[in-house]
Amino acid sequence: MASKPIRQRAQAARGFTLIELMITVAIVGILAIIAYPSYVQYIVRSNRAAAESFMQEVAAAQERFLLDNRAYAPNLTTLQYASNVPANVSPNYTFTLSASSVPPSYQLAASPQGSQQVNDTACGTLTLTNTGAKGASTGAANCWK
Repeated sequence: MASKPIRQRAQAARGFTLIELMITVAIVGILAIIAYPSYVQYIVRSNRAAAESFMQEVAAAQERFLLDNRAYAPNLTTLQYASNVPANVSPNYTFTLSASSVPPSYQLAASPQGSQQVNDTACGTLTLTNTGAKGASTGAANCWK
């Protein structure tokens, strides 16, 4: 049985060379470097939107409480919202509610914590008052959407 020459066997073998593989890894790495900051900002905006939604829910509960009791609830526990913070919001924000009786008013604040605090430097603490005024500790105008 005659064997094929070494040169013919080498030409028959097909696959990726090390250089081709390294170029592919470099391209994937560059794409990841470009995409990761966008992904982080998407997560920050998503967490902020979830906190804003919860704050709107608490504001509605405050208005119902005012109708029933002629005063705003002094804290989230009175509204039975202290333990009802959604699971996707509680790791990222802490909520504080302060109320005044004369005239009846309140301010709800959502302070970022953990990775949200590190990554959301544009807005900081979100606030919502009984008049519907929405704000951010940094003064940024586009934090509430």
